[in-house]
Amino acid sequence: MQPSTPEAVLAAIARSGNEVTQGWLQLMSSAGATPTVSLAGLPAWLSALQGAAARAGAVHASYVAKQSELWSALVAGERREVVREDPQDKRFESPAWRESVYYDYLRQSYLLASRYVAELVELAELGEEEKERVRFAAGQWVDAMCPANFPATNPQVLERARTTGGESLARGLGNLLADAQRGRISQTDEAAFELGRNVAVSKGHVVFENDLIQLIQYKPAGAQVAARPLVIVPPCINKFYILDLQPENSFVRHALEGGQMVFMVSWRNVGSEQGHFTWDDYLEKGVLAACRVARDIAGSDRVNALGFCIGGTLLGAALAVLAAKGEALVSSATFLTAMLDFSETGAIGVFVDPQSVALREAAIGSGGVMQGQELATMFSSLRSNDLVWPYVVKGYLLGERPPAFDLLFWNADGTNLPGPMFCYYLRNTYLENKLSRPGALVNLGVPVDLGKISIPVFVYSSREDHIVPWRAAYRTVGLVSGPKTFVLGASGHIAGVVNPPAKKKRSYWASESGSYPADPDDWLPQAEEHPGSWWPVWLQWLTTHAGDPRPAPRAPGSVQYPPLEPAPGRYVKDRIH
Repeated sequence: MQPSTPEAVLAAIARSGNEVTQGWLQLMSSAGATPTVSLAGLPAWLSALQGAAARAGAVHASYVAKQSELWSALVAGERREVVREDPQDKRFESPAWRESVYYDYLRQSYLLASRYVAELVELAELGEEEKERVRFAAGQWVDAMCPANFPATNPQVLERARTTGGESLARGLGNLLADAQRGRISQTDEAAFELGRNVAVSKGHVVFENDLIQLIQYKPAGAQVAARPLVIVPPCINKFYILDLQPENSFVRHALEGGQMVFMVSWRNVGSEQGHFTWDDYLEKGVLAACRVARDIAGSDRVNALGFCIGGTLLGAALAVLAAKGEALVSSATFLTAMLDFSETGAIGVFVDPQSVALREAAIGSGGVMQGQELATMFSSLRSNDLVWPYVVKGYLLGERPPAFDLLFWNADGTNLPGPMFCYYLRNTYLENKLSRPGALVNLGVPVDLGKISIPVFVYSSREDHIVPWRAAYRTVGLVSGPKTFVLGASGHIAGVVNPPAKKKRSYWASESGSYPADPDDWLPQAEEHPGSWWPVWLQWLTTHAGDPRPAPRAPGSVQYPPLEPAPGRYVKDRIH
């Protein structure tokens, strides 16, 4: 029953708004939605920021003057444009923020304060790595304190609550309680999707499995296929079907229609029984096992391999092992938004320092599980104004349910990782960058030297990628010794990769010279921009390494590797709860 008087409505709104605010703050705290970087240096950071304010007299004076100007306008009941917001910032897109002098003041005062904090960070006398951590920590705090995130200071929320008699906040509280049970913020209508029904729908069969992977062989699209199969190694942090979301944006389907025989690694969402698995296990049981089985099923001499993100890092290490052992298993390799040189780690680097890695090693380095939900929260925090706060406002404050979106359904479907493997990865890549140094690591009993990888490689990176900076991905061409091709796509880590030609979206840069200077910024001016998708360029390149066409297999698997179950298989259906 709705409250019967305006006063009762306002009281109900106030109570519900406070409950929702306290609830989502508790949910985000318990879920770790705003992960902390190491706080060991916090006193030094605060001192540095205070020192920056003292030194930056002009910056401070300008900030105080603009805030005073805003306050004077508010007292006079006038609107005055003191600061312009980023046109890409969607937090204040509702007209209500400008129709009221008070809310316009809140908006501009917040923007002034957030930019002032950012300027102080840049002026602080800190090393670059430490400053990057301060940027992240300050940005997380500034984003969280946005007036749009609180009922009492968001005019759209208050108006919705008034017109619904407080029902919008009651619905929001219900959404919050449902998310609290899930342990995460809902970004999409997860009930709208089902693996094998409307996502991950490419036809195929699981033809091999061990206690770490299932291997899917997809049904050929035509009467003929290339002699050498394509083995795809997706990220083990997320599920493989980012490359097979829907038929219209499926990278798998594109490769099949291009005449390829496609195999896909489906990583297991590990539990405590697999908590002892190491980096070497992921190479042997994962990458190498998949390539050998695909080769045997296809009856080919070698395979072509593709690694995406950390799947590419694993593939690079596996190829170095093969080179050291003299095993000719892979004919060509594709690296999609993957790092082999971790000298420039991008946004994720803020979470990795000697103290945090040592804590992880002490907790799970000898056995245990790195929870996928923690990893997902970490990645979301890197873009909190896209992947956290809009869903807090719409779901909990406005009482809306999120729409169905396949990409965000996948984004919420993470996997656990074994502690020993995860800690090895953090220390030897992000922290110490040993993978790029010849002989610094020993994997599967042999020294790792990426320079011994002499097969042709295709390296793709996305220009706005915040997880794998494109310049870091570019450096792969300088680590390997064989023929190389580098293509730079527009957009980010996922949207740049999942860019089907039919959409006619975005663009890519490529160089016809075949020359790759050591400095990526020397390569970019000589590259030419092309409209549309990079997929056809890659497929044309792959075809030259795939062997002559042959009749497509009539049935999946082989006598040695019979089909076990239809794709997408049961491993991928094991969700984190």
